[in-house]
Amino acid sequence: MEGAVTVPTKGARGCTESAATAAWARPATSDGQPPTSNDHPQRVAIIGGGPGGLYAAALLKRLDPTREITVWERNAPDDTFGFGVVLSDETLGGIEHADPTVYAALQTHFTRWDDIDIVHRNTRQTSGGHGFAALGRKRLLEILHDRCRTLGVELRFRAEAPDPASLAETYDLVIAADGVNSTTREAYAHVFRPHVATHRCRYIWLAADFAFDAFRFEIAETEHGVMQLHGYPYAPDASTVIVEMHEDVWRAAGFDELDEQESTARCAKIFADALGGRSLKSNKSAWTIFRTVVNERWSHDNVVLLGDAAHTAHFSIGSGTKLAVEDALALAACLEEQPDIPGALRAYEEERKPVVASTQRAARASLEWFENLGLYLDQPPRQFAFNLLTRSRRVTHDNLRLRDAGFTEAVERDFGCPAGTPPMFTPFRLRGLTLRNRVVVSPMDMYSATDGVPGDFHLVHLGARALGGAGLVMTEMVCVSPEGRITPGCTGLYTGKQGEAWRRIVQFVHAQAPGTAIGVQLGHSGRKGSTRLMWEGIDEPLEDGNWPLVAPSPLPYKQYSQTPREVTRSQLTDIREQFTAAAWRAARAGFDLLELHCAHGYLLSGFLSPLTNQRTDAYGGSLEKRLRFPLEVFNAVRAVWPEERPMTVRISATDWAEGGTTAEDAVEIARAFAAHGADAIDVSTGQVVADEQPEYGRSYQTPYADRIRHATRLPVIAVGAISSWDDVNSLILAGRTDLCALARPHLYDPHWTLHAAAEQDYDGPGVVWPAPYRAGSRRPQTGRTDAPKPRLSLGS
Repeated sequence: MEGAVTVPTKGARGCTESAATAAWARPATSDGQPPTSNDHPQRVAIIGGGPGGLYAAALLKRLDPTREITVWERNAPDDTFGFGVVLSDETLGGIEHADPTVYAALQTHFTRWDDIDIVHRNTRQTSGGHGFAALGRKRLLEILHDRCRTLGVELRFRAEAPDPASLAETYDLVIAADGVNSTTREAYAHVFRPHVATHRCRYIWLAADFAFDAFRFEIAETEHGVMQLHGYPYAPDASTVIVEMHEDVWRAAGFDELDEQESTARCAKIFADALGGRSLKSNKSAWTIFRTVVNERWSHDNVVLLGDAAHTAHFSIGSGTKLAVEDALALAACLEEQPDIPGALRAYEEERKPVVASTQRAARASLEWFENLGLYLDQPPRQFAFNLLTRSRRVTHDNLRLRDAGFTEAVERDFGCPAGTPPMFTPFRLRGLTLRNRVVVSPMDMYSATDGVPGDFHLVHLGARALGGAGLVMTEMVCVSPEGRITPGCTGLYTGKQGEAWRRIVQFVHAQAPGTAIGVQLGHSGRKGSTRLMWEGIDEPLEDGNWPLVAPSPLPYKQYSQTPREVTRSQLTDIREQFTAAAWRAARAGFDLLELHCAHGYLLSGFLSPLTNQRTDAYGGSLEKRLRFPLEVFNAVRAVWPEERPMTVRISATDWAEGGTTAEDAVEIARAFAAHGADAIDVSTGQVVADEQPEYGRSYQTPYADRIRHATRLPVIAVGAISSWDDVNSLILAGRTDLCALARPHLYDPHWTLHAAAEQDYDGPGVVWPAPYRAGSRRPQTGRTDAPKPRLSLGS
């Protein structure tokens, strides 16, 4: 569960000025009659009497009293499962705009608090300013029952709803709020196309008969493994307590053999310190595996999904009730704003799906953080707490500073940040190279060379980014042979002329951007070569002038791609020597760091993935065998690369495809390169097979870097949709990465790092403005002396 202090976001009905705000204020026309374009009162059937379904009923009835609304609920009115419900300030704002009566009733029962306590290894860390509000689920249902009855909604308890198809024939609108096990969703599965993912932890909802004075996370390291408690107050004398642990730990501890009462007593004993020796109580509580529900569509004709029937998000970042209530707000507003039901349901999906998708990405990150909790146990106490607080990437370094500056500054001091120094501007050492800050200009192919020779474009491109303040600037993938190019426009290091051209660029960087390091990335395209320039058709074969391709196995990248030849033993030797020769030229050119490209489906990456390496010789089969050639190349390059200069390796930590490289494989790959002398792993993902299914999102690749770093204790470089300096600070300070590589932000703004320093009002070590640019080191004045400093959104 995260702090509820948020800023309004698009789609938060009632929180911002919108057409919906006006809708809540006009439930009837000036003559007292409800606005309607139908010949008969609109009939609405709602399947499920949880908070989402009940609130939708109340809103729709309030907006149009002539609506005939019936709610079917299979349980009795006072049956409920779970205990406390947490709602955010944003959700409460929507409720206040939409129905002040419900809002006023909720206000009288809320328990509010601001602090989060994180207890680990007998040390408690407290972070304030988070703004929670909770009440009992039973009380919430009672408030909604009363509101529905007052408005004239028909509530049918202990009643199974009729078949959704028959309801759809007799009612104008059917709202399926029938939960995670929705029978409506299953009845129309061919339309909604649901995907349900199960996860690796077991959890149980319990309660205590006292109120915690903060949201409490407590970690218990037992003989069976790590367990965690999530606890929060929901009444002056009651708290929700969720106990969670990995499935393997759950079984090892014997919980699979205990009944409800035995499990409850066992949990109370394990977390006796948190509970002050008090007991726990249950309410038909059972150990559950969380399931993430995603639907491609939320509506079919006049049937629409709401709440857990449409989507779920792990309890560790927020309440499913919160999302269901927000769904109800949006659906009611869309039905009021749109001229007909089909248009309203389309608008509802368009509005809510992006908001929910963002929440689900954050929830997935939080869920996986707790699944991998054991990786972080040895972190220093405050860093562990900061890592937990920022696990979903919704809470960041900058807005945590807004919430609790004292806590954030303490984390920074423990990390080693001098007072006032953002984490991104602390130095980092790799072998004999000290980087002045943690920002890397990621390798980006420019496809602008002639015969592999970098020209004036490359001098300006890399020189501008070096002047822009990053600690390390990386070249694009520099190819080790003409046949190893991706396109005819790729650079190389297979001739002396190319080596001299690179020396010119390196010398410019060292002379004009002192303190900025420049690294070279060496690679071979493998089966992804002989293609057009990116802007002429990415991965499209050349129309003419193709060169033959080699790969671990004769598998084309796409159906229409050139089929490569399976590389022979003698060709492997030749390619290894090409890498060695290129590395020797890179050393002579003066590069500070060398990265071996073993990612993105290029030749060395092709050996690592079981999807692209189907060899039956000593270079295929097990992961150990698939690693053999990339490690041979690494060893050969390391032998000619100067001892004091670092070498890194870029890998694809997942293929985003069934049967491909997994996160567990990636850890073993990183360990293997570390054993051979790699100084850091540059952790990317995908681009190995054309039918990949990436899960895009903000900083979406960083969990893989995080896992490798903590599993291997090897420095890592995180990449992938890192776009803000706030993200960089957050990732560094949480210990999820050592360096952050940014690509597109540096295309948009070559001086991204310098501007990040200016926006944070920082001009200390780690930041060097070129002398001719120093006059621009302060942000232009707006003409207002009271203008607020730019802040990033507190949301995701």
